[in-house]
Amino acid sequence: MDKVTKNSIIGDVLDKYPTTAQFFLEMGMHCLGCPASRGETIEEACAVHGADCDALVSKINSAI
Repeated sequence: MDKVTKNSIIGDVLDKYPTTAQFFLEMGMHCLGCPASRGETIEEACAVHGADCDALVSKINSAI
């Protein structure tokens, strides 16, 4: 995974880029250890948490 997309699985992103956890926490996703949340796509998590998916993906890609 060289680039994160809205369809990327959160667990995969966190496994490869652990420092990106801060961005999920900033959007109010404090359940990162939950197996269900790790299996969601970034887009699904953003929909649940009312976050801007495109902004989050951009922030993650800039950091990695």
